[in-house]
Amino acid sequence: MIVRLMGEGQYEINKNHLDEINRIDNNIVKIINRGDEKAIKITFKIEFKKLTDYVRKNGKKVPDEIIKPSDLIIPPADLTLEEAKKIFKGDGLIKD
Repeated sequence: MIVRLMGEGQYEINKNHLDEINRIDNNIVKIINRGDEKAIKITFKIEFKKLTDYVRKNGKKVPDEIIKPSDLIIPPADLTLEEAKKIFKGDGLIKD
């Protein structure tokens, strides 16, 4: 499957990693739904970094000159909390 990290490029990653990506995605949704804004900012950034790091570690970077349809698009690293609240809701990035 192809995962796009916005602002960085595409990674080809084996589908057997989808469960872990989904687990991290679901954790982000839970964090976003908490009420304490200060705690959300800290824990969200930590968990979001886990998501992008996981893709980088377990995926193979697709050369920039090759464009493939993305199966999953992960927002850019500079994503704000307000933007995250619009994206990481319900099932998050991956429909359960």
